[in-house]
Amino acid sequence: MLDTCVERVIYLDSDIVVVDDISKLWNVKMDANKVIGAPEYCHANFTKYFTDEFWSDPLLSRVFKARKACYFNTGVMVMDLMKWREGNYRRKIENWMELQKKRRIYELGSLPPFLLVFAGNVEAIDHRWNQHGLGGDNLNGVCRSLHPGPVSLLHWSGKGKPWVRLDEKKACPLDSLWEPYDLYKPRNHLIVHGGGDKDQEIQNWSFSSSILVGYAHDLL
Repeated sequence: MLDTCVERVIYLDSDIVVVDDISKLWNVKMDANKVIGAPEYCHANFTKYFTDEFWSDPLLSRVFKARKACYFNTGVMVMDLMKWREGNYRRKIENWMELQKKRRIYELGSLPPFLLVFAGNVEAIDHRWNQHGLGGDNLNGVCRSLHPGPVSLLHWSGKGKPWVRLDEKKACPLDSLWEPYDLYKPRNHLIVHGGGDKDQEIQNWSFSSSILVGYAHDLL
């Protein structure tokens, strides 16, 4: 839990590399009625994230009817914690999660309850702040290229992760952009001779010299 003196945060997934000044994202202005900001993708069909039981229930399915709901990726969000607390949004999300335990109304983890609560009421942020999908197609695991336009943040959402593909020597072209930020890199193996059966194999690890820190002090 964050202290109540924290009024705004940027949430980032762990499969992300920021290639721009993140203070630009931090300084995004949000309307008075908006709790979170994120890039929106209104052309994307998010109905697949919900089960037939959800859409066949007239009470549940009408959740989206009163708003122009657009898909957004929860891997990058600017969050106004003052409004979050005032509106008790944690409880609202947990309510949907509790219903999910009883009826299984959605698929794919944490995204659907955020869509249920926020879709249609998100501060739209420039798409450059979430070049997502670089993990590849969720069905076939194929490599993907960048979306057209400027890039401020690379996001390996999807089935494949760059650290796994790099270790397996099956990297996609864009995975090379992740490699400098890979914290643990196996270098070599040392055999420590202890006599008899006591020989031990020790693997040396080294930290990458490039570690993306961002504007952490602004978030404290």
